[in-house]
Amino acid sequence: MTANPIAETIASLMPGARAELTELVAFQSVADPAVFPKSECEGAANWVADALRTEGFQDVALLDTPDGTQSVYGFLPGPVGAPTVLLYAHYDVQPPLDESAWLSPPFELTERDGRWYGRGAADCKGGFIMHLLALRALKATEGIPVSVKVIAEGSEEQGTGGLERYAEAHPDLLTADAVVIGDTGNFRVGLPTVTATLRGMTMLRVQLDTLEGNLHSGQFGGAAPDALAAMIRLLDSLRAEDGSTTVDGLPADAVWDGLQYAEDEFRQDARVIDGVALIGTGTVADRIWARPAVTVIGIDCPPVVGATPSVQASARAQISLRVPPGADADEATKLLTAHLRAHTPWGARISVEQIGQGQPFRADTGSPAYTAMAEAMRVAYPGEEMQASGMGGSIPLCNTLASLYPEAEILLIGLSEPDARIHAVNESVSPEELERLSVAEAHFLVNYARSKKA
Repeated sequence: MTANPIAETIASLMPGARAELTELVAFQSVADPAVFPKSECEGAANWVADALRTEGFQDVALLDTPDGTQSVYGFLPGPVGAPTVLLYAHYDVQPPLDESAWLSPPFELTERDGRWYGRGAADCKGGFIMHLLALRALKATEGIPVSVKVIAEGSEEQGTGGLERYAEAHPDLLTADAVVIGDTGNFRVGLPTVTATLRGMTMLRVQLDTLEGNLHSGQFGGAAPDALAAMIRLLDSLRAEDGSTTVDGLPADAVWDGLQYAEDEFRQDARVIDGVALIGTGTVADRIWARPAVTVIGIDCPPVVGATPSVQASARAQISLRVPPGADADEATKLLTAHLRAHTPWGARISVEQIGQGQPFRADTGSPAYTAMAEAMRVAYPGEEMQASGMGGSIPLCNTLASLYPEAEILLIGLSEPDARIHAVNESVSPEELERLSVAEAHFLVNYARSKKA
């Protein structure tokens, strides 16, 4: 087999990469001061900035974005006339959820069964380490053939749009010929995959009020309008009998014509309990990549322990709506808001607050950058061809970059394959995937530079 200096170098760097990811995961960088202190995000941002300075990046800066968080920027100049590639990751993470359900502490990187466990290991602190590994391997071998910009976002998981608004106000900052978003993942471990589409999203908080205060359920129950019962009825209106999302006026019948997701594989990846049916109609790919999906991600109601026999005066819920490619998130927000108002039962007083939004995204997979990435994936994954899949999640920055820089080629790769269990307890990253995707990214930068010279 022909020696591959880049792959050999990255293999030698993996122990150091694990140590660095351990340090980065230790920051409890949830971009919500109500959950963890803001100092945790500040610590992670400074760690990222120091890492860029160590690699020789210039103009390293912590950017104060309009949502009160910080994004980290750095620039590494390449050869004269070389193209510029922007590398993206985010250092903020989801809350750990039920810490008692973690098999190891969520903010301590722990190796188990060949994987590294910890919040943010895959989504997306590992993505930042991937960028570092690729650049270090090139520096140690043939040199970095492009100019590189790095942007590490501090509030991607919150969907509050700080970096998008900052980029719009400073349109020259992130200009690039190509963008590598390191925040998606392979269809499964060992199958190199680029993400062709992203669903957008809108996030609403809904409150229902029916009484001036809680009432004794024995004395008033049966006639007094229960706000929690009203909320349950309202939320139920967002689903058909088969579980499909039903928002008045929002189409939900699109089909996905690319890579398919076998139902038995999806059940295994999603850890669906035996005997429980999947929801919706159409193929699995239709449902998760091409159609809207509503999720009640939080609801304020009395806990079972300590509950009193009361009719509830108020109830509040947080609703996420994933918006498929081809739809407009602004219009979807209007339709969802109108649906909620129209389906509120018993004349309950309703208030709706929008707290986040992002447009869906579709990449041009026929661009030269994708050809360069396909060639790189063949090197990193011998015997495999690069696949293109959709992703049900959202990365709002993609549309901002596409709007600001319409000539830029945007690619989406990353470490969040199904076994990573991002956003759930026991999130993990495959070190083999981290190694292979770092090799792929390094070769992509070489291939892309050559393609721009041709």
